[in-house]
Amino acid sequence: MQEKQKQLEYERLVLVHSDDLFRYALWRCRDKSMAEDLVQETCLRAWKSLDKLRDVSSSKAWLMTILRNEHARVYVRYQPDMVSMELDTVALKDTANDTSAEAFALKLALFDLAEEYKEPLLLQVIGGLSCEEIASVCNITKSAAMTRLFRAKQKLREVLRPE
Repeated sequence: MQEKQKQLEYERLVLVHSDDLFRYALWRCRDKSMAEDLVQETCLRAWKSLDKLRDVSSSKAWLMTILRNEHARVYVRYQPDMVSMELDTVALKDTANDTSAEAFALKLALFDLAEEYKEPLLLQVIGGLSCEEIASVCNITKSAAMTRLFRAKQKLREVLRPE
């Protein structure tokens, strides 16, 4: 890939996916500054390995995978003391400006979900990824991704609509 073409492709990828990457990073590390660093490192790694991206249509899943791996590499090993973060600083697409009790309850319920259910759900809701892309990012089968999405939604329903 020519350098100019590579730069244009990279800029397009970052422009299109940077908001989703940041939201996902913020959910992963729960700290705005760390999320910004995580996205920056993800972008740097993406630039270095842009030639390895075979299918531009899967670029979002590719970037989310880089972010997920970078988070595991840097921040899981680092394991900072997680200060209780204000839930209002974390935005879901549909509840970003919603201060209602329902939106707050949803955010609390999401924080309480087991990681195996939370991550696929956030990749779908925040990242807009398909089941195939979620499976690729999480390194699981498509059917496992579908099952985890179903169970995550089921658990949220149980918490938010107790009988």
